[in-house]
Amino acid sequence: MISDSKTPLKDSHPKAIGLASPPAADTALGDNPPPASHLHGGLRLWGYRLGALLFVFLCATVGVFLVILPWHAEWTDNRFLLAHPDLRSFVAHGFVRGACSGLGLLDIWIGFWEAIHYHE
Repeated sequence: MISDSKTPLKDSHPKAIGLASPPAADTALGDNPPPASHLHGGLRLWGYRLGALLFVFLCATVGVFLVILPWHAEWTDNRFLLAHPDLRSFVAHGFVRGACSGLGLLDIWIGFWEAIHYHE
């Protein structure tokens, strides 16, 4: 070992401070399992992919419902609005229906934008 007066640990040995190399292992092919960090990274990647897929599916589904539903009779003729005639007349306006359909189109666009711009 080379002695240098400027090094702070000049008298210590690598084994004394825990820097010793690990014991030799058998390096035959197939004997060593993949590292745990590699497996964890793969699971994280598949989780990210699944999350992106579910987000795109949710956006597309909600968007299609918001585009189609305001123009059907169920939009105003349901048991929630029959008890409130003022709210029912407001929901029946073309502007409200168009605004809901516009939000649906925006939701569909967001879902497809996420699908197109997906990267790992």
